[in-house]
Amino acid sequence: MRIGLYPGTFDPITLGHVDIIRRGCALVDRLVIGVAINRDKGPLFDLDERVSMIEVEAARLAEQTGTEIQVHAFENLLIDCARDVGAGIILRGLRAVSDFEYEYQMVGMNRQLDSSIETVFLMAEAQHQAIASKLVKEICRLNGDVSNFVTPAVEAALKRRLRQS
Repeated sequence: MRIGLYPGTFDPITLGHVDIIRRGCALVDRLVIGVAINRDKGPLFDLDERVSMIEVEAARLAEQTGTEIQVHAFENLLIDCARDVGAGIILRGLRAVSDFEYEYQMVGMNRQLDSSIETVFLMAEAQHQAIASKLVKEICRLNGDVSNFVTPAVEAALKRRLRQS
């Protein structure tokens, strides 16, 4: 069984993430979406909220693609998370050349830690290349329209959270 791990903070999950998940499903039998607990980033949504939003999208995508999708929170090294879930493939989405520089370093380090785990890069579709969770939050905070960047459920969650701030 080919198991892939798609890690990220997903704060919040965007249509760009959904696109990578959908396309990643074609490459693996089981896709684990690893939700990173990164205290340094100061997420807008807590871990349970992020996991819940992802589970909604994952259920829909699993039904569409026939691929088993699981959501797994982690706070350890990415390579250790991959081992924990039995992944032989780490999926990473790329939007721009600047993403590649960081990802290139990560691959090199991960290969040193465990050369049996491959990293596969998927380029974001053109309409999703500009989407970044950080920018989506800022647009929503300033009362802009984020409907082209997130699902309706995520948009509603963003509006609720930012109204509370």
